[in-house]
Amino acid sequence: MATIFQRIGAATSLSYSIDTKTSRRSLSERKASFVVVRSDATKINTGLNRIGGRVDHLITNAVATKADTLAASTASKPGHEVLLFEALKEGLEEEMERDARVCVMGEDVGHYGGSYKVTKGLAPKFGDLRVLDTPIAENSFTGMGIGAAMTGLRPVIEGMNMGFLLLAFNQISNNCGMLHYTSGGQFKIPVVIRGPGGVGRQLGAEHSQRLESYFQSIPGIQMVACSTPYNAKGLMKAAIRSDNPVILFEHVLLYNLKETIPDEEYVLNLEEAEMVRPGQHVTILTYSRMRYHVMQAAKTLVNKGYDPEVIDIRSLKPFDLHTIGNSVKKTHRVLIVEECMRTGGIGASLTAAINENFQDYLDAPIVCLSSQDVPTPYAGTLEEWTVVQPPQIVAAVEQLCQ
Repeated sequence: MATIFQRIGAATSLSYSIDTKTSRRSLSERKASFVVVRSDATKINTGLNRIGGRVDHLITNAVATKADTLAASTASKPGHEVLLFEALKEGLEEEMERDARVCVMGEDVGHYGGSYKVTKGLAPKFGDLRVLDTPIAENSFTGMGIGAAMTGLRPVIEGMNMGFLLLAFNQISNNCGMLHYTSGGQFKIPVVIRGPGGVGRQLGAEHSQRLESYFQSIPGIQMVACSTPYNAKGLMKAAIRSDNPVILFEHVLLYNLKETIPDEEYVLNLEEAEMVRPGQHVTILTYSRMRYHVMQAAKTLVNKGYDPEVIDIRSLKPFDLHTIGNSVKKTHRVLIVEECMRTGGIGASLTAAINENFQDYLDAPIVCLSSQDVPTPYAGTLEEWTVVQPPQIVAAVEQLCQ
């Protein structure tokens, strides 16, 4: 197998330099972008039926500061319509064309095209050595990818379902996250681990895992969550270019979201949140699928006279406390909405970070709406009850703003 990876990497120098572009702002400034699903989620079917630079150094605590970046609207830029899974594929394909060190591995990622078709068409184009089908052995192929990264390649490891990556937890924790430190800086681990997760439509407990809470405590790991085709592509490209190991969380119910994205190349900042909706009364922090539940609730809240500010945190580790802090200083109230479990989830870590850094600006205790601490039921009606719904968000904001 080492021979395979040497053949892949032979086409390029390991001293390859990365070009970065100017930073681009959030989707909220691109008002005409959404075609099928808008930021207010009016057309999302839920079953109830940004060009940032490469991050060279991983911030080790929960606080990520950022310099002022130039706002640029892309509404007038030429673009094309894509679904979210197609945007992920575009980002991956562009990086594979740009850098011969980038390779893909995982179950059925080759000629089958991946379980959600993110790698469709890549095997015929790049060959079986760069798009490598693996056995059903998560611990083995994740370790193989980490070893490949140590030799200078930039592997993208797909988990057919994020829940399956629990089988590779030892590799992700003890090797992927720590080898740069434990080797005294001799090795970089530029690996991307990605795949579908979250509560789907009656997929059962084992296929409805939210592993953000499992991986957030691992030193050396960055975590991001995409929620739109635009940020999916931008985060994919940024993650591949990063010299840090990055876990990219994709939600199983968001793959078919449609949006117009720019034709020109763009790369997002891995450590930056997105202002989805500016407001004055309360800061609502969310990510992934819950972004759309929040925006659905926001419509009701506006009709009731409230002006919520909605932020898609995107970077789950480290948090963008620059954007979050500025919002807290303005609204003085915080509601966190997540699909992760309540105990030890992203919301719990975010609550702690806000209390530690911005407690003096709070006029009310932080409220966190999370999924219930139960295995996700198979029955559809029960499944809905375990996940935060828009009416709960509306009620929580009303209570916070009393």
